[in-house]
Amino acid sequence: MFEKRNNWLIGGLAAAGMLAALATLGKKRRQYDFAGKVVLITGGSRGLGLILAREFAAEGARVAICARDADELALARQDLESNGAEVFDAICDLRNQDEVARLVEDVRVRFGSIDVLVNNAGVIQVGPLEVQTQKDFEDAMQIHFWAPFYTMQAVLPEMRKRGEGRIINIASIGGKIPVPHLAPYCASKFALVGLSSSMGVELAKDNIFVTTVCPGLMRTGSHINATFKGQNKKEFALFSLSNALPISSINAERAARQIIRASARGDSEAIITIQAQLAAKMHNLLPEVTSEILSLVNQLLPAEGGIGKGYATGLESSSIVSPSFMTALSDAASEQNNELRPGEHLFSES
Repeated sequence: MFEKRNNWLIGGLAAAGMLAALATLGKKRRQYDFAGKVVLITGGSRGLGLILAREFAAEGARVAICARDADELALARQDLESNGAEVFDAICDLRNQDEVARLVEDVRVRFGSIDVLVNNAGVIQVGPLEVQTQKDFEDAMQIHFWAPFYTMQAVLPEMRKRGEGRIINIASIGGKIPVPHLAPYCASKFALVGLSSSMGVELAKDNIFVTTVCPGLMRTGSHINATFKGQNKKEFALFSLSNALPISSINAERAARQIIRASARGDSEAIITIQAQLAAKMHNLLPEVTSEILSLVNQLLPAEGGIGKGYATGLESSSIVSPSFMTALSDAASEQNNELRPGEHLFSES
């Protein structure tokens, strides 16, 4: 009996080793070179989208970016072209499927094809569940679920015809675990993870590889443009501190390079930061424990009150805590990554 168990164990380990070897060989066969490729990045005018555009351009790709704000797009294009990038920019409301179709067609007219799609555009509403509204959930779903669905539907016929393509969907660790005070964000990112993973499984046969990216906290500088509800100043202080400290967040340029490498390998998923990887694994193994821990964390966060169901941007929610020397890394990222509009300042000039 003991010998039989050993044989089963050895056989199982051998099978697992063979599967791992085959997976590794498969990844080597599908290594992707971005030089000369056309990359469309949604939400590419600032934050992580702009950082990814810079990194793809450094790889030799031609870059198309879209956003809703013409002034932000102009600044982003100037930033990219100053470093030698070939750029196309377009105003697009990704919530409108007809506008998405026009965007994709305009990029094709300019560059001839779309080899890589990066669904990066996002919104975030921070506050306790009591102040989150149905519209908050609808807005999050429109940007995080339906917009990526529209863009993928628009680029897939061409990718299938060409017989290859890459799609990167920027989800979040909030699409893996339920983070308190981010209910609309988490619900929509969970939906995106499901959409992205499901499409990836079925598109691999067409040599189209979908990478679902679940980052932890990144120092992109986008904290100032997130929206805060309830006790907005307290919410913003906690949010910006966690995004700024090296112990809890990652340099956004480093994260962008990890995302690009994951796509080049054809990885199905990339969880960025060790903290996020550990949190996802713990929630998979011990969901009851993580739920209890997160419930306790929720009790320590600001209660409803303040501006209630109204909202203010991070920039409008500043306090003695943020911006300050404690948030310096994220504040510097805001300056570098086009998060501030002309005339805006992080610190009062008084």
